[in-house]
Amino acid sequence: MADVGSAAPDFTLTGTLGSEDTEVSLDNFKGKNLVVIFYPLDFSPVCSEQIPDFNEKVDEIRAKNADIIAINRDSAFAHKAWSEYLGGVKFPLLADMNLEVSKQFGMALEEVGITNRGVIIIDAEGNIAFKHVEDAPPDNTLAVNQVLSELDKLN
Repeated sequence: MADVGSAAPDFTLTGTLGSEDTEVSLDNFKGKNLVVIFYPLDFSPVCSEQIPDFNEKVDEIRAKNADIIAINRDSAFAHKAWSEYLGGVKFPLLADMNLEVSKQFGMALEEVGITNRGVIIIDAEGNIAFKHVEDAPPDNTLAVNQVLSELDKLN
């Protein structure tokens, strides 16, 4: 399991960035901090609030030597439709359809076949610097401003 202080598991996933297909690897972010949002499902009520909240702050996140991605079990096709529905998401929505990456990060809810909600920050050296996991997928207790504060601690 990926705990604070440990090296982040390497991964490569496909997905969408806005309306374009993309492939993202952890290696793409060497030398930068990375905010990784895990969320259960596209088009669900809480996720449809959480992702836009981060989308509104993406420039502030990037100003802190960081980038941002989001991962769940939905397909790249679902991500593309959802991004369009939300008016365009400015960071990659990545498809972890077999939950392999979610399992590596301790974020898979295998009994129901979805990703739990949480945020992990990987520092510029590739180590997990912060991890917040919700008790249940409907919970969304971590505000974007708290994530910005955690990024400030890394710079």
